[in-house]
Amino acid sequence: MTAPGLNWRKSSYSNDTGGECVEFAPIPERGAAVRDTRNRGLGHLSFPSGEWAAFLREVKSDRS
Repeated sequence: MTAPGLNWRKSSYSNDTGGECVEFAPIPERGAAVRDTRNRGLGHLSFPSGEWAAFLREVKSDRS
């Protein structure tokens, strides 16, 4: 399953050695989608705006 029309962005933590390979794409006014960079054809997970915002808050709080 692919998601046409989404603007996928590769994580800055992704690398060429096979680790941390994640991409995300914002879904305007609906949230975001996440997929495995190495297995794009397997599809993606979609998250509603509220859940995506909560995830980003938690990630950012771990950095401080």
